[in-house]
Amino acid sequence: MEMTETEMMLKGYGLTTAEFFYRMPDYRNVLNSYLWQEYDLAPDHPKLFEFIEFWQREIDGPLHSVRFSHRKLIAPGEWRNVTGEFTLH
Repeated sequence: MEMTETEMMLKGYGLTTAEFFYRMPDYRNVLNSYLWQEYDLAPDHPKLFEFIEFWQREIDGPLHSVRFSHRKLIAPGEWRNVTGEFTLH
């Protein structure tokens, strides 16, 4: 059973965004880009490296470079238990 996005964020996953620059199979001098996003664990980034291995194994366009960033969306200190709410007006 897969975890929900909220469960993943609570377990330390963050959103990894990667931009792949690759050479066109028929035109090796032309670079193209592909944008990829997935929830992943830093600093090892297992899903990112799994995708890179898939690309090298299955895609004809050879990779030129990969640029990525990682951002945790929820940190443990950001959760608070709210017991009440006041409405004004």
